[in-house]
Amino acid sequence: MKQRPRIHYSETQKALMWDRWRKGDTIHQIAKLFDRGHSSIQRILSETGGIQPPQRHRAPQALTLAEREEISRSLVSGLSIRSIAARLGRAPSTISRELQRNGGSQGYRASQADAIAWERARRPKVCKLVQNQTLARVVAAKLKLQWSPEQIAGWLRHAYAVNKDYLVSHETIYRSLYIQARGALKKELLEHLRRSRTMRRSRHHTLKTEDRTNIRDAVSISERPATAEDRAIPGHWEGDLIYGNATSQIATLVERQSRFVMLVKVASKNSEAVVDALIRHVSKLPRELYKSLTWDRGSEMADHNRFTVATDIEVYFCDPQHPWQRGSNENTNGLLRQYFPKGTDLSVYSQARLDAVARRLNERPRKTLDFDTPAERFNQIVASTG
Repeated sequence: MKQRPRIHYSETQKALMWDRWRKGDTIHQIAKLFDRGHSSIQRILSETGGIQPPQRHRAPQALTLAEREEISRSLVSGLSIRSIAARLGRAPSTISRELQRNGGSQGYRASQADAIAWERARRPKVCKLVQNQTLARVVAAKLKLQWSPEQIAGWLRHAYAVNKDYLVSHETIYRSLYIQARGALKKELLEHLRRSRTMRRSRHHTLKTEDRTNIRDAVSISERPATAEDRAIPGHWEGDLIYGNATSQIATLVERQSRFVMLVKVASKNSEAVVDALIRHVSKLPRELYKSLTWDRGSEMADHNRFTVATDIEVYFCDPQHPWQRGSNENTNGLLRQYFPKGTDLSVYSQARLDAVARRLNERPRKTLDFDTPAERFNQIVASTG
């Protein structure tokens, strides 16, 4: 089979790639636009870690090609540097430096000088984390604790409010991780991100699908109290199962107001085992802190009526294929994948170990809590109900 010639993508084609990547298309989908294999697209996107490089442009004060051509013509005419500068409205020193850099009065060529200047301008901006190694070490330490770049940036704004040398944006942290040429953070730290990918993906990209069963006597989320919907009153929880390998799972529970996380060891995914575990879990909290539970349409909650009878806690169910109706829980499940990767045997984790992981997560600051931690907010709730 004859090998297809290598394609050299134009700037317009590359711009289309980045546009589709931002909109959430996969590399395979983008490759189909060009009738090419995905590897040729991967090569371009991976060079900058899935982050589109900024479009290059000339500085307003830089000499233009037209000005350089005028310099060349003026030199042929025998004009002095000062005369050329006056004609262009430039300082004589600007013309002098231009000639010194590009062959002098005898060897100056406008097009060649313009191309060299364009290439010379390709100097990467020094990253703040390179300039401030102490700050880089602080950021790296927080990444190792599974803090997200956004959490780190928010925490720094609180902890170093009077020292701007220690303030850095979450975007700078991401770029330092994904674009290794910046040389600020080691690539190994990528594994501590919520999604340990080698390329940054668009927030619009998702591989999640919902294929859930019908639940008998399910009470719709539309009937959930308004106080639960607006998070005005604590005690309303969201729950789900996350799976490890084919035979292991744990229950995850998130309190909507504080985003406090609790993990529950369950023996199996059948409804009887899950409901038994949740009933035992309820006894750990004061009644005032457990008013409702919102679940998806998974068959593991088919026995929800028994849970409600045993605990006097109403269970509400999301609409089919609407996982975002349990947004706090969905987000938390994503965070938990840092600790429990897919395919892991979750049955080996004791309840004490699950509690330790939950505590680790609850001690991470959250943007939605103005960078307080869920533990701080939940403890305030417990104190107010005590």
